[in-house]
Amino acid sequence: MAPLESNGEGDIWFKVYEEGWNKNTKKWCTNKVIDNNGKLDITIPKGIPDGDYLVRTELIALHQAKQVGGAQLYPNCVVITVTGGTGTVLPESYAIPGIYKSKDKGILYDRGADPSTYVIPGPPLFTGSSSSKSNTTSSTQKMLAAMLNTHLSSIKAQDIELGTIDIATFGANVNGMIIYKNMTDDTEFMATNRITNGLYKVIADYYPIVVGRPSIGKNRKGVIVVDLDNLCMPDIAELSVKLPAEHFFETCNYKNGDTVKSFNLRKFFCKSGISALPEATFSSDHLAAIVCLICFKDSPYIVLYISLPHVIFDGTAAVALFNNWAECTRNLDNPEYKLQNPPVNDRKVVKDYFDTVTAIEPPHTKHFKDLGAESLVKVPPGAIAALLLAAPDIPAFEEQHLLHFTAEKLEQLRQDVDKAQTTNLALAALLTKTILQANIQIFNSMPTWSYVMFLYDCRHHTEVPMTYSGNLSFSAVAPLESQTVLDGSYKEIAQAIKEHCSKVSSEYAKLLIYTVKNEIGVLFQAGISLCNSPDTSYVGISNVRYMPMHLIDFGYGGPDILSSAYFIREGMQRIYSNKQDGGIDLFMNVKDDLFEYLKKSDELLKYADIIF
Repeated sequence: MAPLESNGEGDIWFKVYEEGWNKNTKKWCTNKVIDNNGKLDITIPKGIPDGDYLVRTELIALHQAKQVGGAQLYPNCVVITVTGGTGTVLPESYAIPGIYKSKDKGILYDRGADPSTYVIPGPPLFTGSSSSKSNTTSSTQKMLAAMLNTHLSSIKAQDIELGTIDIATFGANVNGMIIYKNMTDDTEFMATNRITNGLYKVIADYYPIVVGRPSIGKNRKGVIVVDLDNLCMPDIAELSVKLPAEHFFETCNYKNGDTVKSFNLRKFFCKSGISALPEATFSSDHLAAIVCLICFKDSPYIVLYISLPHVIFDGTAAVALFNNWAECTRNLDNPEYKLQNPPVNDRKVVKDYFDTVTAIEPPHTKHFKDLGAESLVKVPPGAIAALLLAAPDIPAFEEQHLLHFTAEKLEQLRQDVDKAQTTNLALAALLTKTILQANIQIFNSMPTWSYVMFLYDCRHHTEVPMTYSGNLSFSAVAPLESQTVLDGSYKEIAQAIKEHCSKVSSEYAKLLIYTVKNEIGVLFQAGISLCNSPDTSYVGISNVRYMPMHLIDFGYGGPDILSSAYFIREGMQRIYSNKQDGGIDLFMNVKDDLFEYLKKSDELLKYADIIF
C-alpha cells in the first residue's frame, strides 16, 4: 500500500498481506484464489493512518522461476479509503521498483522443490504492532529515561492555576518546524540525546507546567497539576526519511541574485512516508510536549518539529521556551548555568494587572452579540473552566499553502495601497478583497460579512513582563460589509481594518477576559462566524515575523529555514520572516478549491510567488 497522493513514487510502499504455500491446506495462495472465484479477503492492519491509498496486488508465477529472470510478476492497482486507523506515521516503506532482485529467494525458485521451503520475497510484512519509522532504539530510550529522571527529580509537586485566556485556548496547539543545516563535519549535529537533555533541563528548572496535567481546582478554576507520581512525560522520537531533504525544497531565483528555498510541507507528507506528525493534547492521552527530530538520507538537513498545547503557551511564550531550551542545551556542560532571562511563570501577574484596568468594549464584541443575540449560549461563570477543559482537541487543518513576498514586493504593495499604512495592513487589505472574490466564485453568492482578525501580543500594551510565559495574546476583529469591501479600494479597506484592529489597548483586553468569563456565547458566535462560507468571508492574521525564531541556536547556529506545521482554523494566515532575502513567507490555511482561485488572481500574483 502507498498513500494516494504519493503517486507511488519514492520509498512509500509497505506490505500488509502476503501468502505463499499453506502448510495446513497443502495449497498455494493462487489455488485459494481460484477456489474462491478470484476473490481473496484480507484485513488491513489498524496501525496505519486514515486516508486514501493505492493498493498494489501482485501474483508471482513461478513455473519458469528456476532461471534468472524467469519469474513472472502480475501487478494490479486499486484505490481505497482507510478509516478507523490508529496510526499517525506510515510503517517502514520501500520504493517500487526496487523491492526485488533477480536472485532473491522467492524470485529465483525451483518449482520442483519442496513447496514448504518457499520464502516469500520482498520487504517485511507490516502487522500493525511494529513501530513506525522511528529509529529510536530501546537503548536510546533507556538513556533518555535516565536523563529524564535526573532532571525531573528536582521538580516540586504543585497546582498551577490557569488564567482566563489560558483556558480559552484549550484544545488548540502551538506547532512549529525549524530546519537546520549542518555546516560542519560534526557527526553529533543536533544529536537526540543532547537536544533531549536540554529539553528536560529547561522543563525541570523553569517550565514544570509542561509535565503537569489539566484539572479543575477546588475553586472551580482550571489548574495544571504537577504530580510527581503522574507526570505528563514529553514524547521524543527520531524519524528517518529515505529521501534527501532537498527532495522537498522549492526554490525561487530572483533577478537580484537572491535564492530562496522553502520546505514544501504538503510534498513532505505525501512522499516522505510520514503522512502526519503527532499533535500535543490534553484531551485524551495527555501528550503535552512532542518533539520529533527528522533526518534525511544523504542530506545535511535536520527538521526539528515541536508541538505544545496552547493552554500552556501563546506564540510569544512558546518561542521564548524554544530559545531557553536552546540556551540550556548550549550550556549543558556547565551544571550551574542559569538562563540569562528566565521566564516569569506566575499566572497571578496577569490577574493582578487587569484588576487595575477598567474594561472598554471593542466594537467587534458588540457586533457578535447583536449577530447572535437570541441564540447565544448561556453558561454560569463558575462552570466556564469545566466546560472549556472538557472541549475536544481542535483538529489540524491540513490544506495549507505558501506564498513568498520579497522585501521589495512587500514594500511595493504598501506603496501601492497606502504608503501611510503598515505592510501588515496593506497585506490584509489585499487578502481581504482577493479571498472575498474567491468565495463569491466558489459559493456563487455574496457573503454578508467579511471578517479580518489580527492576533496581537498584549505584553506590548500592558505592564506584564515580556518574559511572562503564559497566554497573553488577544484578537481584534474588523467586521466589514462584503459589498463595501468589493466596491472599495485597497486604501479604503486598509483604513477600515485599521479602525477596528488598531484598538488593542489593555482596556479592550480586559473586556475580552470578562467576555470569556461571563458571556462565553459571544466567543462561540465568533467561532461560528470566522470562516469562509456562503455567508462569511474570513482572513485571520498571526504575525510571528518579529519573534526571535531565527535565534533558536542549539549550539550549531540558528535555523536555515522556518516552516509551519499544520495549525488550527481554516482561514488563518501566519506570517514568517525569511532571513534568506529579508522578505516574508505567508502560510495560508485555506481550502484547496479557494486557493485555486487565488492562484489566478492577477492582483495577488503581482506581489507574491506561489510556492505550494
